[in-house]
Amino acid sequence: MRLPRSENLVTSARRVGVDDPRVLDAMRRVPRAAFVPHDQVRLAYHDVPVPIPHSQVTTQPSLSARMVQALRLAGDEHVLEVGTGYGYQTALLARLASFVTSIERWPDLAEQARRNLAAQGIKNVQVVEGDGTEGVPAAAPYDAILVSAAFPQVPEALVSQLRIGGRVVQPIGPGGAEQVTAFERSAEGLVSREVVCHARFVRLYGRHGYK
Repeated sequence: MRLPRSENLVTSARRVGVDDPRVLDAMRRVPRAAFVPHDQVRLAYHDVPVPIPHSQVTTQPSLSARMVQALRLAGDEHVLEVGTGYGYQTALLARLASFVTSIERWPDLAEQARRNLAAQGIKNVQVVEGDGTEGVPAAAPYDAILVSAAFPQVPEALVSQLRIGGRVVQPIGPGGAEQVTAFERSAEGLVSREVVCHARFVRLYGRHGYK
């Protein structure tokens, strides 16, 4: 019997160490084909990045899964996502958390993500347009933050919006060769908890990132 196409992505995620049953189940339930450009649907169930407008690419699904798993979500969290893209990772987070606030710097991408999420009946998400390095203070504090672009440190504006005890996962580096790192906020600041993996990401642009 032929397996559902999403199972291909689950298999790829397992190969790189993703073993959280909730994360794997979210990958089964979220149809990636609904979150890529129409002319890229043939690639939706391959574990590869997919080009989207503005010279951006979506995150490789197995890499998204590793980053999401590193947040250690239990189900009742409010998550901030920096970099919505077409909304696939947003949809995964929405299945694993109580509510997701996602910020995207490109208005057309934000609008496309809203349409994609609405078409799948995903309602516990707010997609806003703006500078991701500034977060979304109006919706803070957050229990977890996931940053999908690279910078040498976590912007302080994001740290200040994270609850003490909360986790942030971000690619740390100059853009192109990063250590995806999970941090926990303590009363004294961020504490590195684990290097999730090595990866290549686009740069994080904004007031508190690259100019």
